[in-house]
Amino acid sequence: MNRRRFLTAATATAAAVCATGPSALARTSTASDRAPLRTWFEATYRSITAMTTEFGLTADKIDVSGPDTPVPSAQTSPTNIGCGLWSTVAAAGLGVISRSLMHDRLARTVAAVERLERAHGFWFNWYDAHDGSVLTTWPENGSTVRPFLSTVDNAWLVTGLRIAADADPSLRPRIARLLEAADWSYFYTPYDPADPVAGPGQLRGGYWPDKPGKGEPTGHHYGALNTEPRMASYLGIADGSLPSEHYWHLFRTLLPGMGQEQEPEGAYVTIDGVRVWEGHYTYRGRKLVPTWGGSMFEALMVPLFVPETEWSPHSWGTTHQRYVRSQIEHGLDEERYGYWGFSPANIPAGGYREYGVDAIGMQEDGYHSLGVVTPHASFLALPQAADEALANLRALDRDFGAYDDRYGFRDSVDVVTGRVSDFVLALDQGMVAAALAQQLRPGLLQQPFRTGGFRSRVRPLLGKERFSI
Repeated sequence: MNRRRFLTAATATAAAVCATGPSALARTSTASDRAPLRTWFEATYRSITAMTTEFGLTADKIDVSGPDTPVPSAQTSPTNIGCGLWSTVAAAGLGVISRSLMHDRLARTVAAVERLERAHGFWFNWYDAHDGSVLTTWPENGSTVRPFLSTVDNAWLVTGLRIAADADPSLRPRIARLLEAADWSYFYTPYDPADPVAGPGQLRGGYWPDKPGKGEPTGHHYGALNTEPRMASYLGIADGSLPSEHYWHLFRTLLPGMGQEQEPEGAYVTIDGVRVWEGHYTYRGRKLVPTWGGSMFEALMVPLFVPETEWSPHSWGTTHQRYVRSQIEHGLDEERYGYWGFSPANIPAGGYREYGVDAIGMQEDGYHSLGVVTPHASFLALPQAADEALANLRALDRDFGAYDDRYGFRDSVDVVTGRVSDFVLALDQGMVAAALAQQLRPGLLQQPFRTGGFRSRVRPLLGKERFSI
């Protein structure tokens, strides 16, 4: 397709999407709306099963550009494994597979996870997907891999395990034993009012455990609240291994005067005895809580599981809606791509990088869209902008052939050159599967995050949240 045709298609798509208007938010009311969601889920789950090895682990990615059955990549991560677990539960909950097949697949993965080497109760960041060994050499180029314990990646594996335990009672004792040693305080630096820089009350990015004691920590903490590591924060607060006040020590924006994308507005408030800077950014006249880099999955992966919008409708619910609207307007109005949805993904020509909307991220040189649209971002937006998301996905398929009947949407599309990624990635397909499950059967994957410590510890915090938006 040539450049002129791209622009014609983009103009038509923009007009169709804009015509739906704000009143179309969060609606898939007709059978014709729901039918493609089911078809897309089935294809997406086929990609998950194609990525899952005989050993039982969901690999990082597959190349789907050829006619033959794709071979899973050598490497996998805790996040990929978690994606495989919750996608299988979603498939059974939607009737795509039987409950007996769900049990067999979950049990095989749990058995594989039981065999994985760990340190300090947590899983390493990279394993061989085919035998479970810890990777010390990167399979694609032979570079050295220093085994690392990642806070956020462990959070997504624990999320998948909790969902599996909830769906299959026969696996609960085994999963409980796996999670006994996963104490989130390992990653936590307690708050020190005398030196909040050294003691911020936040989680480290992770540790290299090959040093004495706890190991060597990353030089950074996960300070931004509206980013995907908050799943680890919620898990730790819910199980009691992190203090509830940790939530209030996370940044809605960086403080005024600190280097960041824009000078924030807002006010200090005191909540649960903690002085909190409730700051916000303004983008195209819209007040919102920024993420770190401006990508979709930072903001909207967590609420696939934790019902933030329901528990905090005027704070989390509002900023989620405005964040989606900002992504849409960036693609359609600001950059005039004719398509939207920007989130870390496979580079269409090969490799991986972060994509986003720089203006709604705190990082001064944040993530940029660069004309690369990532389908999983539209799926994440289904709760806030269902009609717009459906129109965008249909346009990516119609104009670029981004959808593969065998394995779902390709990972990314360069809407300027027309180049479509050859790959699907477990992380992004896992988000697609969870988003579709939530749209087709609301609450299907959320039950473990509505009870216990999530109900008694996390929900009250979100109920007290008062963003300055």
